[in-house]
Amino acid sequence: MKFLKYMLIFIPISFIAKFMNASGTIMFILSCLSIIPLAGLMGEGTEQISFYSGPKIGGFLNGTFGNATELIISFFALKQGLFDIVKSSIAGAVIGNVLLVVGASMLAGGLKFKTQKFNEKVSEVTSSMLLFAVLGLCIPALFTHTVDPALLNTRYEGLSIFVAVVMIIIYILSLIFSFSTHKDIYNTETTQEGSPKWSLKKAILILVVVTILIAIESEFLVNGVEPITTSLGWSEFFVGIILIPIIGNAAEHTTAIIMARKDQMDVALEIALGSSLQIILFVAPILIFISLFFKPMSIVFNEFELVALIASVVIANKVSHDGECNWLEGVQLLAVYLIISASFFII
Repeated sequence: MKFLKYMLIFIPISFIAKFMNASGTIMFILSCLSIIPLAGLMGEGTEQISFYSGPKIGGFLNGTFGNATELIISFFALKQGLFDIVKSSIAGAVIGNVLLVVGASMLAGGLKFKTQKFNEKVSEVTSSMLLFAVLGLCIPALFTHTVDPALLNTRYEGLSIFVAVVMIIIYILSLIFSFSTHKDIYNTETTQEGSPKWSLKKAILILVVVTILIAIESEFLVNGVEPITTSLGWSEFFVGIILIPIIGNAAEHTTAIIMARKDQMDVALEIALGSSLQIILFVAPILIFISLFFKPMSIVFNEFELVALIASVVIANKVSHDGECNWLEGVQLLAVYLIISASFFII
């Protein structure tokens, strides 16, 4: 991913543009181009730390920091009251990881290897947990869309907070499951290639600096949402569900595809499905708690998001049940993602 380093030039350009009071549309574009390489640096930093902490902890850190970009962007969107963008970016991240990333990984790997195998037990646990998490996340929305508001004795935000608490508890229990009680399931004979290029202090310092820069660029991006939607005629819904997840996770997506090309589908699937799981069980609840400091946000998705979310995780369970994949399955997942994206574009 050396090409990402050349994109770092957009960071000083965005600062100069901000100083010169550039339009919101220009700032949106420049911040997008800046966040992509920063997300890549964040991923590389966690990869370097994994040489010192071990691959298991390193993989966990990679997924956590991989979602940090989206969490920061959503924080500034919450601050401005852009709840639709926050909720659609959560849905878009899950849909993108399950359909776009897994599909592209299976296609890329399948073009090189006739059939690729992966740890069936790990993928089954992750995909089953993902199905539960999405259903739990969708229950407030299903409740809202089917019950007469006059019959409710509480606000939707209260139900969302309760669901968020349950999600956080399940997330903690899932960590105990994978790191302690059933860690043998996740023990695979994988070794890290090469040696660390950075010292531990350098890796941590870079992560801190990158996080600060992403926070600044995220504020630029959120401030440019309204101008970009006005000038191009896009809806905030499309920006949140398609653009922001792709921008925030571009480096992570690329890593999954590279791993698939190396015939490491276990790693590729863990990046995609594990990241989706963390978004639902950790990022979404954290955003609900953060919203309490501004204006409480209910985690109620609209009908389109509900259908896309549930369909995505059902497909993920179907694909991961046999422990092997090929390029045609990747094409099928990508086709579903393109259809969903086109549908969101016209909304």
